[in-house]
Amino acid sequence: MHEFITALPVFNEESHIHEVLAQVGKYSPRILVVNDGSRDGTARELAAFPKLEVITHSTNQGYGAALRSAFDYCLRSDIDVLVTIDCDGQHEPRLIPDLVAALTDEVDIVSGSRYLQDYAGDNAAPADRRRINMQITAELNERLGLKLTDAFCGFKAYRVSALRHFDITDNGYAMPLQVWVQAVAAGLRIVEFPVPRVYLEEKRSFGGALDDASVRVGHYRSVLEAAIAQRDAAPVECSVGC
Repeated sequence: MHEFITALPVFNEESHIHEVLAQVGKYSPRILVVNDGSRDGTARELAAFPKLEVITHSTNQGYGAALRSAFDYCLRSDIDVLVTIDCDGQHEPRLIPDLVAALTDEVDIVSGSRYLQDYAGDNAAPADRRRINMQITAELNERLGLKLTDAFCGFKAYRVSALRHFDITDNGYAMPLQVWVQAVAAGLRIVEFPVPRVYLEEKRSFGGALDDASVRVGHYRSVLEAAIAQRDAAPVECSVGC
């Protein structure tokens, strides 16, 4: 059985955090919260869970930065597996053990997919978010030789030994694009796992100009291009005499 921890990046989630942590605690033996500079009552809510492992950013750095902190934390620990789950109520903690079980000896990353299969009660994704996900996922697949159906789902299980291959520099929601490029470059083995599609009636802000769908697509493409260029510029390892 894998020794695992579940990490949640959190920013101003006072309204969701208590219920989400109560549910995650039913299925995960250890919980890591990265409090990414929350300015509401999130810290007060976290104090109600004394066994939490907490990293606190003094200022808000972004989704990617929060997960980078979680990666670094696990690499310094004795944990075998890191599960990541969002704190906005859109993922189902009951599936945490299933994601961990799917991380067999032949797999390095299990990535949740909201589009691999349909579930009764699935919500329709907001139209611009679904369209952008489809566009960027298709481009990733073409550029990297993958067969993903959902490039942006934050519900994942990582083999901690694989995390050393990542050099995440994007602090925002484009961070998964760097993960995919670097995972393929390192030869990591990836499978998708079907998860229900839950969208709450709350508007997500992607940050300033990125709330505009066309700007967001352009940003994602620029991050993807930069990650591929960095991969291609990396020195090639070869054996003696090559």
